[in-house]
Amino acid sequence: MKKTSLFFLAFLAMTACGTKVEKENTSEPQPETLMHYRNLGNTGIQVSEIGLGCAAFSDLDSTQSREFMDLALSNGMNYIDIYDSDPKVRSNIGYALQGRRDQMNIQGHIGAYWEDGHYARTRDVEKCKVAFADMLERLGTDHIEVGMMHIVDSPEQWAEIEGSDYLEYVKQLKAEGKIQHIGVSSHNAAAALLAVKSGIVEVLMFSLNPAFDQLPSGVNIWDPNSFEQRLPGIDPVRVELYDYCLQHGIGISVMKVFGGSRLLDADKSPLGYALTPVQCLGYALAKPCVSTALSGACNIDELKATLDYLTATDEDKDWTRAEQQTAENLGEGQCTYCNHCSPCPQGIDIAKVNGLLDEAQKYDEVPAEILAEYKNLEHKAGECVGCGVCESRCPFGVSIREKMKEAKTLFGE
Repeated sequence: MKKTSLFFLAFLAMTACGTKVEKENTSEPQPETLMHYRNLGNTGIQVSEIGLGCAAFSDLDSTQSREFMDLALSNGMNYIDIYDSDPKVRSNIGYALQGRRDQMNIQGHIGAYWEDGHYARTRDVEKCKVAFADMLERLGTDHIEVGMMHIVDSPEQWAEIEGSDYLEYVKQLKAEGKIQHIGVSSHNAAAALLAVKSGIVEVLMFSLNPAFDQLPSGVNIWDPNSFEQRLPGIDPVRVELYDYCLQHGIGISVMKVFGGSRLLDADKSPLGYALTPVQCLGYALAKPCVSTALSGACNIDELKATLDYLTATDEDKDWTRAEQQTAENLGEGQCTYCNHCSPCPQGIDIAKVNGLLDEAQKYDEVPAEILAEYKNLEHKAGECVGCGVCESRCPFGVSIREKMKEAKTLFGE
């Protein structure tokens, strides 16, 4: 293990952290909570510093979804990202917001599509129309606040969008009032910078945390060798991106705050040591360009751990207090269970299999409940034919075919 230099820590602290600016709340009165609110760029929308991802709603039933949303709303959360095209997720969120839609700003994705029982990505306008109409219907609303152009992860992908029918459709949705503002989601700083400089994008959803910020622009954020070439500070392209968004009033909603939960686990963290949810949030929210950091909580306990930020001290939020060591070698690319690899031609729920595999590998013997959950999957890892289509879609360089072999060996099918 290498010791992180004092220069590196000081440089990161100066570059990553800014003085927190309390902004006047000009929107409707918020619940009586400890939550702070920020401008979502120049949109005129005030959003809670901590927002919601949609991960929990795939495993909860409707009643549990309502209880989960109760906790979020009662603590002042008023922003949610809905990237998942799964009808169950959308219906659960719609039920959870029934009668209180006006309390939540929705960031929904245009290009997330449900096909043959699986999440898929598309720029096909007709498919986008079907998926968007389904989202509005299941959410029980006639509009969403931010329409995200879904996953633009290279400059080439942004070039394909410019002047396309897909972009015209997104603009049409805004003209019709079905989306109020146009956004884009990206894991790639160079692509995101092109998008925000286009004059089209008002909100950027971007993967931002103390691990990803250290990597040179263009490298895969989960590549096995990425952290061997880390910078003595934040990637200059990311610095330019953050500065541009701040100066031009483009709101940033942060995804991957916890690095797909990897940053919370010392054995899996790309930094080589664990951070707390409060420290990860503290890092993201110290940046003046950030409007909201989205919690990827998958259950009520995880959401409560996220909301601990509201009562945390400045010392609690200081991510530099964690053990100052970085890993020399990360091994394989790390799955964040984001489902971007889907759909699998064989019907395998890759993210679920990987999640169960990673959980099972923590134990000397596979726990019965994990094995039972795996056995209940419709398609098992052993059905993988090694086509590699999933790996071509994965934004994190995960060796998915090897993971499927490991799962087959561990679970027996």
